[in-house]
Amino acid sequence: MAMPVVAVVGRPNVGKSTLFNKIIGKRLSIVDDTPGVTRDRIYGEAEWLGKKFLLVDTGGIEPDNGDEILSGMRAQAQLAIDTAAAIIFVTDLKAGVTASDMEVAALLQKSGKPVVLCVNKCDTVGDLPAEFYEFYNLGMGDPVAVSSVHGHGTGDLLDAVIDHIPVEEFGEDGEDVIQVAVIGKPNAGKSSLVNQIAGEERSIVSEIAGTTRDAIDTRVERGGVWYNFIDTAGLRRKSRVEDTIEKYSILRAKMAIERADVCVIMIDGKEGFTEQDSKVAGLAMEQGKACIVAVNKWDIVEKDGHTMDAMRKSLMNDFSFMPYAPIIFISAKTGQRIDRLFELIKYVREQNNMRISTGKLNDILADATARVQPPSDKGKRLKIYYMTQASTKPPTFVCFCNKAELFHFSYQRYLENQIRSTFGLEGTPIRFVIRERGEKV
Repeated sequence: MAMPVVAVVGRPNVGKSTLFNKIIGKRLSIVDDTPGVTRDRIYGEAEWLGKKFLLVDTGGIEPDNGDEILSGMRAQAQLAIDTAAAIIFVTDLKAGVTASDMEVAALLQKSGKPVVLCVNKCDTVGDLPAEFYEFYNLGMGDPVAVSSVHGHGTGDLLDAVIDHIPVEEFGEDGEDVIQVAVIGKPNAGKSSLVNQIAGEERSIVSEIAGTTRDAIDTRVERGGVWYNFIDTAGLRRKSRVEDTIEKYSILRAKMAIERADVCVIMIDGKEGFTEQDSKVAGLAMEQGKACIVAVNKWDIVEKDGHTMDAMRKSLMNDFSFMPYAPIIFISAKTGQRIDRLFELIKYVREQNNMRISTGKLNDILADATARVQPPSDKGKRLKIYYMTQASTKPPTFVCFCNKAELFHFSYQRYLENQIRSTFGLEGTPIRFVIRERGEKV
């Protein structure tokens, strides 16, 4: 199940990034005294009281004064607020309540999301200073005193955050939901597919490209398995991204891919493959997601007994960079092969989660190196000592060798093909990490 999102928001330079780093336990976000250093959303996985959540650090929210960068930061923060299950609103004890704090408070109240007010920079231990009580004026409930530098009060802060998130958001009832992002260029039929699956007009369907602005969640149950379909705005070429709303629709689509277990890449069957389809698929591949290529509008494509085979062959060539992705021909309008699509989603997700024992991997490695000798350079031959799987989603294999620079990409591809021929791993990318002996994984 996808983890709930907790957004850290506030005006610039109140210590959001320091607090973010303290909670996740690593220095992931840039910390600087200059306002506006954090511009984009930064994600980190956090855990408190056995509950995991995704913490999002945002750029500072300032009044909209027409500055393009500040407007972008504000929009990024708004996006984090829209997708959050709970919000940590960070303020600065030393600066007191400012006009910007009041504006952020008003923005958060409009969102309707649960908010925990954090008064940062309470660095001294003991009784709280009188200035602390001024923050009740923000109307956000009881503030929590925190020192993000020293870590004081972070436990109380996280207690309050966890209390605000419903238990079902963490999936504690054992429910396993497959997260599916429906992605593709505009007007490929993404919303029509989600509506067909949900059996209702959940998304606005229009012939006008770009109708869907937000990522919309639709949860359905099929064969005892729960699926959450995330319908996203179509991704256009960057040159076509002219207005701010469209720009942040792309960010929402990227965020949907981040949340997903499986990406269904929608192709317009009438139009065929385009360069933009490869870019959309590339986003999913880069993030290691299981992928399915779904050719939509197959009901209205003129065809004979060879049309499907010809189209499949052409698409396999077009998607040569991800040959593992299965191709299915569907009609979102009539429901053709939708049952098969569900089966594929479940299957490729299992493949993306597959774990292979070290013993089996090294049996394959021994057989592969006996068939095709590893490459050599200037009399020095590559020796691969052993291979082990480091992680899943996607399956990631660590190879220990004598000299990493001898491990050519072509030989990695050869080993990948050997692993796939034995274990399948259909629908999922495979990653290799090359280490010289003595290096840590």
